[in-house]
Amino acid sequence: MKKRRQNKLKENVMLLDIAAEGRCVARIDEKVYFVSGGVPGDRVDILVEKDKKTYAEARVYRLIEPSPDRIEAFCKHFGTCGGCKWQNLSYEKQLELKTKQVKDAFERIGRIKEGNWHPIIPSEQTTFYRNKLEFTFSDQRWLENKDLVPENRESLNGLGFHIPGRFDKILDIEKCWLQAEPSNAIRLWIKEYSLQNKLSFFNLREQTGLLRNLMIRTTEAGETMVLLIVTEFNNQVKNLLESLDESFPDLGSIQYLINTKRNDAYADLNPVLFKGKAWVEEAMDNLRFRVSPVSFYQTNPRQAERLYQKVLEFAAPKDSDLVYDLYTGTGTIAQFVARKCARVTGIEYVEAAVQDAKKNAEINGLRNTSFFSGDMAAVLNDDFAVKNGIPDILIADPPRAGMHPSVLNAIMKLGPQKVIYVSCNPATQARDIAVLSEMYEVLEIQPIDMFPHTHHVENIALLKKHKWY
Repeated sequence: MKKRRQNKLKENVMLLDIAAEGRCVARIDEKVYFVSGGVPGDRVDILVEKDKKTYAEARVYRLIEPSPDRIEAFCKHFGTCGGCKWQNLSYEKQLELKTKQVKDAFERIGRIKEGNWHPIIPSEQTTFYRNKLEFTFSDQRWLENKDLVPENRESLNGLGFHIPGRFDKILDIEKCWLQAEPSNAIRLWIKEYSLQNKLSFFNLREQTGLLRNLMIRTTEAGETMVLLIVTEFNNQVKNLLESLDESFPDLGSIQYLINTKRNDAYADLNPVLFKGKAWVEEAMDNLRFRVSPVSFYQTNPRQAERLYQKVLEFAAPKDSDLVYDLYTGTGTIAQFVARKCARVTGIEYVEAAVQDAKKNAEINGLRNTSFFSGDMAAVLNDDFAVKNGIPDILIADPPRAGMHPSVLNAIMKLGPQKVIYVSCNPATQARDIAVLSEMYEVLEIQPIDMFPHTHHVENIALLKKHKWY
């Protein structure tokens, strides 16, 4: 066994740069190594885990000399938990690397060299900045010390986050620094109650057990929503939720959802209200937004407001402009813009989010919005444009996978004068803009840090139709 490890060990390696998914880059004998667990500037020994012909994947085995940008991580779960992988990197360096990530994607993937680059907008809060977290129950929690094997099955129960690369293993979380209280208190209370009352935790391989997932939403206004996802509703679940209500009487919404599928996705399922309201409410720039359990809403609300203000600045709509907002979610961007233009038309896949968007527009007194649900590629067709008009400005905020080629073709067929492309994945954003570059040029690029201590970065790009179109 020692010989095998020795063969995989590469000693005294300098980590040179950052790569995709937050890993570092090293070069040994002209071969590229993608290394997890390090910081650019570290000198380390690495353990090779995958060795391909043209590249290898490795992890830090021993730190020899730390990078000047390396700092001490503040979370006890750092290094095992899959989130916040850049806690050991100074925040100033994080912002620098995120900017570089966007520039590399635009230059290497999109072949885009034009555009006015704005400095990245940092996050005011670097801890407790999220308004939503999702946790998983498991009867096979991750054992950090393999020598301390529990004596009984119940002590293997855990509630927390998936271990990277192990779909069936959950890291039991004591304190998470991502969401403010009462998030930690609620999660720990539910776990302790479930252990004491012998509620069964889910087994991801065998697909057995009662308790499956837990989602907690909090708002800037102090509201909290709890959604408990179970495989059936029975007296055990009823008693748990009643006790939760007694222990946390200020909860604004307690809901449950039954999921018997083999996967954890629940956007297509219907939550059941147990106590309180069916939504929580966020406030932003004199606008109010209802958010239901399955609706998308930006998870860093303070940065979201800055993002939306920048989108509005780039759009610079006139009173007569018609605006399309693709992937509108609960209609947040749409309603920011609606106050400055003639009409906004939003399209979103999740029906529940569209219902929230319509209600939000009503709450905010906006009569110049309309929202439609359905697959973007199917909805955005010639008939839709005839019924809803040709947009002067089009805003798109797609998921990480970017936009389907048919959607890009539909945008160019519509031919709005401006396209504002918001993305949480600069690589797919750059890929899509390369397609749109036949008709559009990039004028402005604005990175914004929505997720401190991670490699993720949001980016806004303003595109304008070429003069000859």
